[in-house]
Amino acid sequence: MSQHIVITGVSRGLGRAMTETFIAAGHRVSGCARNADAIAALSTMYPAPHLFTSLDIRDDVSVSQWCQQVIRQNGPPDLIINNAGLINAPAPLWEVPAPECQAVIAVNINGTINLIRHFVSPMLKQGRGIIVNFSSGWGRSTSPGVAPYCATKWAVEGLTQALAQELPDGLAAVALNPGVIHTEMLETCFGDAAADHTPLQAWTQVAVPFIIGIRPQDNGRQLSVPG
Repeated sequence: MSQHIVITGVSRGLGRAMTETFIAAGHRVSGCARNADAIAALSTMYPAPHLFTSLDIRDDVSVSQWCQQVIRQNGPPDLIINNAGLINAPAPLWEVPAPECQAVIAVNINGTINLIRHFVSPMLKQGRGIIVNFSSGWGRSTSPGVAPYCATKWAVEGLTQALAQELPDGLAAVALNPGVIHTEMLETCFGDAAADHTPLQAWTQVAVPFIIGIRPQDNGRQLSVPG
């Protein structure tokens, strides 16, 4: 059954791979990312009913306007995937520059909240919907050098639990640990060793069916993509 899926961070990495796989499976995708060139390319490759918009999810006004556009074109989402994220360049916490730390917090926490703020109300009206907030292994454990990122992913876990308690029957919010996947983001932490981890295409073939299989009864669960 075809679903309307909203995904953030669709320009590269997990977001791009999920977008292409969901579309190939017959779903409608409304996606956003800051990279205007990547968005233009996606719009050409995947025209309407799909909708791709250049957007900074840190900007609540822009998210509100995008939500209205998405609803007009495709209706309320059946599934939201808060995938967009930033990680700091590995360094002790006291050496992470304030602007870099603030950007990680703004995207990973505020951006996720902005999507929830504007999309959940239409989902409540239709009486169904799944919200998947991407967490991390570093949202359930910690490592040196990535304290700002760990802090934001622990925050995602907490806000997802609280949101789950607020949702009525028929809706669900889950925090999802995607696992350790070879992406550009992983390379910023692991360097060449990133290539030793799960290839993106192999991850996608497992993750997309897993995410589609999340149900209202999973509300509040801490999930992990099998791997």
